[in-house]
Amino acid sequence: MASAVEKVTEQQSTVTLESKGDVVFIDDVPAVAQLVDLLGECPTGQPSIFIDLEGVNLSRHGTVSITQVYYMPTKCTYLIDVYTLGDKCFSTPGSNGRTLRDILESDNILKVFFDVRNDSDALYGRYRIKLAGIHDLQLMELATRSFSRRCVNGLSKCIDRDASLSAQEKSDWARVKEAGLRLFAPDKGGTYEVFNKRPLPDAIRLYCAQDVQILPRLWVQYNAKMGQIWRERMIAASKARAQSSQSASYNGEGRHMAMAPSGWEAF
Repeated sequence: MASAVEKVTEQQSTVTLESKGDVVFIDDVPAVAQLVDLLGECPTGQPSIFIDLEGVNLSRHGTVSITQVYYMPTKCTYLIDVYTLGDKCFSTPGSNGRTLRDILESDNILKVFFDVRNDSDALYGRYRIKLAGIHDLQLMELATRSFSRRCVNGLSKCIDRDASLSAQEKSDWARVKEAGLRLFAPDKGGTYEVFNKRPLPDAIRLYCAQDVQILPRLWVQYNAKMGQIWRERMIAASKARAQSSQSASYNGEGRHMAMAPSGWEAF
């Protein structure tokens, strides 16, 4: 019998923002091994792997609950259950001995995050994973601006401005986001512990999937506008963000998180 991963990777339909059939929940070791084999086959030259994380106080001081991976060649989203599997998510080898840790730490396998800093802080603080090969979409947006580069934008603003969503897609995206917020945002009566509830509530499953599904659209938009000089600056600054988040003095909260990399405002 074909595994869940094998069944879904056969699907080549376009990902929609609320297509549950395009989402696979990875919560056992054999599925992790198969996913590692799949990701290890990614084409080179441009990113095929888009990643986001959710957790409780997502940082070195909190926990990682879910790692979301959108894989461009299969147009599928994989939700990896870090809460249940722990380090097995990152240490389980595929058929060639490679692990998810190896993929995350590889300079040769490009990965896209939106603001990699706190995700990197959590992965390094909890699992000693040193992210490499990163394109930070938040920095790509900053690099392609024709106006002030003093402050970075959040993901919601980037999606609203740059993701080229139809009116229906915007409505669906907002509805899924609000349904998720009601379950985990304390100011809306929720709790972040919902990310550790199993089975994962459908509203949280959709919330986890939809943002990572939309990252490729943003990457295409920003990549098309970015010249070589700014591309090199973005790659260097993405690397610096990942490295700084691994330092003992890193603080992932505060106004400094909204500021552009040093010197970017002057370019």
